[in-house]
Amino acid sequence: MNQNFLQNFIYTIFRKQNNLKYIIINQFLTHMKILRTFDIVSQLVEKHSKDDALAIKRNGKWEKFTTAEYRNMTDLVSYGLLAMGFKKGDKLITISNNRPEWNFLDMGMSQIGVVHVPVYPNISPIEYEHILTHSDARMVIVSSKEFYDNIKPLLKKAANIEKLFTIDLFPGIPNWTEITELGSENQDAEKLEKIKASIDQDELMSIIYTSGTTGRSKGVMLSHRNFISNVEASIKILPVDEHGRFLSFLPLCHVFERMVNYLIQSNGTSVYYAESIETIGDNLREVNPQGITAVPRVIEKLYDKLILKGKELTGIKRMLFFWAVDLGLRFELNKANGTFYELQRSIADKLIYSKWREALGGNIQVIVSGGASLQERLARVFNCARIPVMEGYGLTETSPVIAVNHGHYPLMQFGTVGPVLDNVEVKIAEDNEILMKGPSLMMGYYKNPEMTNEVIDKDGWFHTGDVGVLLEHNILKITDRKKEIFKLSTGKYVAPQIVENRFKESAFIEQAMVVGENEKYAAAVLCPAFHFLHVWCHRYGIKYRDNRDLIQNIKVIERYQLEVDEINKSLGKHQQIKKFELVCSEWTPETGELSPTLKVKRKFLREKYKIKFDRLYGYTDELGLVGMPESSEPETENEG
Repeated sequence: MNQNFLQNFIYTIFRKQNNLKYIIINQFLTHMKILRTFDIVSQLVEKHSKDDALAIKRNGKWEKFTTAEYRNMTDLVSYGLLAMGFKKGDKLITISNNRPEWNFLDMGMSQIGVVHVPVYPNISPIEYEHILTHSDARMVIVSSKEFYDNIKPLLKKAANIEKLFTIDLFPGIPNWTEITELGSENQDAEKLEKIKASIDQDELMSIIYTSGTTGRSKGVMLSHRNFISNVEASIKILPVDEHGRFLSFLPLCHVFERMVNYLIQSNGTSVYYAESIETIGDNLREVNPQGITAVPRVIEKLYDKLILKGKELTGIKRMLFFWAVDLGLRFELNKANGTFYELQRSIADKLIYSKWREALGGNIQVIVSGGASLQERLARVFNCARIPVMEGYGLTETSPVIAVNHGHYPLMQFGTVGPVLDNVEVKIAEDNEILMKGPSLMMGYYKNPEMTNEVIDKDGWFHTGDVGVLLEHNILKITDRKKEIFKLSTGKYVAPQIVENRFKESAFIEQAMVVGENEKYAAAVLCPAFHFLHVWCHRYGIKYRDNRDLIQNIKVIERYQLEVDEINKSLGKHQQIKKFELVCSEWTPETGELSPTLKVKRKFLREKYKIKFDRLYGYTDELGLVGMPESSEPETENEG
């Protein structure tokens, strides 16, 4: 029997007799099983009561919220929004860093049917304007004055927005506590329970605007069932229990971190929100968490920092450090390297790896990696060091997890994204595209049925746009993006992500974009790892005015050519980079070269560095631009 039907039936029977009795029985039904996202809060109160359900460091001190406070703040948000006239189906935008208040708002909205539209803090004004108007939101809540100042001028073009609040307190600016204060004055437990009981699993709960790598973002509509089915299928894989702590620093507006946020709360795990991306190292050592989530670039930077530390060592310590690194790069699961290797690993663990774990707080049981492809060598090194990295795969449209590596062999295999979730179906199409079907598949794109029908076929299969294969144990291996694979004029296909990941293994290279469609050879634009490059230049006495001058230095170019030549040895002949160009500025989400999840935005880069891409194939020769000094390029290159 449908649980919502039971709840409505009980309300009808008991509402005239005993309101308290109705609430008690309704709560019992609700907690038989988590069906909607807001049921997580009720379960926390009943099963996992603790003093640090949520925590954040502010003004140098960790501020903790109990499960009871979490529940109370959630309800006050619901009461306040109801008193302001919000009803089921209304939309509300949040633009905020990670913090407990994000959860109060998220859960408070969901339990009265208000649709949460969380937005990245670092997108362009054009994207903000698009989302403000396209979402039909009635209200915007931002975390800081900076975001308030960015959004307020855009409201002139978004007549649907009625109010704009900040979470942090600023003189003369409306604050979100107006909602909770109004809620405190208008509490009606019976009404709230009735609304909660009326909310079905399949109702719209959130719209997440995908950042994408090309074009205007799309609003992905997700229901309670979408998220909760993903939580249910993933929870048994998570090695952290109700006694553990998770450190959260990826944006909660991203579907990956958001689902993990629900997942660990469902498990009773405490959530600690890092102060910022810059303080992760300190926060890890303060919180000593059992788990974190990370995009591959964060793991790459962590590895690079370890290597830099190793290079600062001298003598026997340096030798032992890089012996341990080399051991990690050769690591195989299931003790496949034999007894002697495992003996060496035990020695390396005592001398080197244990110090790596201490740098991460000493208690890490899992790093969940998602959002992009993880370099296989990183998975090997960290797992060898008993810092388990579990790579998963999914999309915003799939809420998000389709497959994830488990913590043990054979359900963990390097170079794959692990077994497909139990409640998800995957098949490989004739052109090797990965197709998905299951309860975590989105409801569709908001106000865009045509595009929805383009990605979900008549049989209900979602076309991911990724290419892959299914291996033994239903393990999924991603080989590339379908739309990004290109063919050289020789007829050979190149999967750029594979080549780019190989180049990003170099300490000299932060990012890379490989091109060559319909050309004779593959080429690349390389974004240097400037911090490392500056150290290298200082070591060899290379002088330069700025980064623009630096990347034109003949010794720097020669060093990058050596790096490219060495990496090319590990690639197939048709994959090898024949020519490259360097850029003089970092690629970031703020400047537009990367998506918020640090994926290369190919269309943007092709436009920004058009002259560079043309020069790789001699197309600027007619204009006399081949071999032209960097400093004389047009301003449209943005000093790149």
